[in-house]
Amino acid sequence: MPRGLQHHRSEAKVMDVLDLETVLERARAHDTEALGEIYHRYARRVFGLCRYMLGSRESAEDATSEVFLKLQRSMESYDGSIPFPRWLLRVAGNQCIDALRRRQRGRQVIVEVEDGAAVIEAASPERSPLSAVISTEERAQVRDAIARLPENYRVPLVLRYYSELSYDEIAQQLGLRRNYVAALIFRAKQELRRTLGH
Repeated sequence: MPRGLQHHRSEAKVMDVLDLETVLERARAHDTEALGEIYHRYARRVFGLCRYMLGSRESAEDATSEVFLKLQRSMESYDGSIPFPRWLLRVAGNQCIDALRRRQRGRQVIVEVEDGAAVIEAASPERSPLSAVISTEERAQVRDAIARLPENYRVPLVLRYYSELSYDEIAQQLGLRRNYVAALIFRAKQELRRTLGH
């Protein structure tokens, strides 16, 4: 990589961190350029969450579009009490839960799947020993195994591990008791282990 380009990239990375507050402030004031910057930075993560929760690329693309279309209005509710990426993933999780409820109007939808995604998408720059061991091929197997989980297991698992919601937050979003959420996530993990043969 040319030295100038490398310097530019590292400078841009520093700007990304320093600049987020400014971008969020401008987005709250309905600045379309700032909203575009938020999309550029976070669309991939939002899409990943939606893909896990909804089970299809097409549904995930629709939900991701909806999240960012509504962002102009929902930005007003962001108070900075939690990191913005986590807040945005919660907004996306709510959008997916709404989509699942619309999809299955006749029966109760149990959502809250936040497991396994931490293995698939290591957000931290330092890889854990577990994620270092998992090859790209195995990651694809985990992703496929999560996609094959029944919806009532998949949703809580994704919410727990991808959106980093607590059991209480998941229970509140899904309208379930906390101990029931814990049981669903436990069973989802068991099913994943069985499917993956670990």
